[in-house]
Amino acid sequence: MRGMKKIVVPLLAALCLSLLAGCSLLSEERVKLQDLGFTVVSEEKIPQELKTIIDEKKADPFKLTYSDAEYLYIVIGYGQQASGGYSIAVNDLYLTDEAIYVNTTLLGPESSETSNRVPSCPYIVLKMDYMDKPVVFE
Repeated sequence: MRGMKKIVVPLLAALCLSLLAGCSLLSEERVKLQDLGFTVVSEEKIPQELKTIIDEKKADPFKLTYSDAEYLYIVIGYGQQASGGYSIAVNDLYLTDEAIYVNTTLLGPESSETSNRVPSCPYIVLKMDYMDKPVVFE
């Protein structure tokens, strides 16, 4: 029985490794077709239905999309922060064959703004022409 255990364990390990290697060989590399243009929407110009959804979710981190007949809105919220003065940078928004990819970063307040201890819920709303593609948040 011990001799069989010595053979089975290495065989299982080799099988697992080959499956993992096979998965990486099958996955295709993401090819950026083009960067996408967008507009950052000010709070006053957010569609009312979308504004209601954001207000319900903004206390916690969230990511969502919303569309109407003409536009696709991509919304990223970072949840409640201890103070105001935060901003959000859009690092990437691009199209591949399969999806739209978006990447943002929350930027902290300037050191001069740290005295503002009123909690805030930073979020960004990106507006672009409607595309029937899934959005991948990175």
